[in-house]
Amino acid sequence: MNTSEVAKLLGVSSSTIQRWVKQLKLPMERNERGHYFFNNEDIQVLKKIQEQIQNGAILQEITPLQEKKPRKGAVKVVEDDQALEKLFKKVSELELSLYAKADSVASYQLLQHRNEIEELQIQVKELSHQLETLQSQLKELKNPHFIEPLTFEQNKPKKKTKKKNIVSALFGF
Repeated sequence: MNTSEVAKLLGVSSSTIQRWVKQLKLPMERNERGHYFFNNEDIQVLKKIQEQIQNGAILQEITPLQEKKPRKGAVKVVEDDQALEKLFKKVSELELSLYAKADSVASYQLLQHRNEIEELQIQVKELSHQLETLQSQLKELKNPHFIEPLTFEQNKPKKKTKKKNIVSALFGF
């Protein structure tokens, strides 16, 4: 029987059965996938453990009532070396392909960064040229070669225009 079947039989959860097996270090057999499977003798041991717990015993105080038998497990033997070699070869090819792809991505990114840096250098040169131009214009403004005299026109004062209020401006009267 598997763990869930034994759990149903005893009226507990599968995790409880697994906890009993692990904490009490019961030598249960496992299948090729690592799952426990129980024979009638194992089920009797688990029933006795359940009775002790129901009578108030703590799990750490319970001693297994069976002789320790060696644990058995199923090991899958690899019979086909050619298939294994083919698999290793395929994994190696995939790794090489992955490395090549990573190298090409890194190279592309480096080229993109180089282009961006070159564009920024051009912009810096243009900005420094504009700055030099502005500085020279500023010097010319501070040090004028000739000063024109300021003249004031003495014309008649202009007639002030009336300001229209908002309402008349909007409605045209």
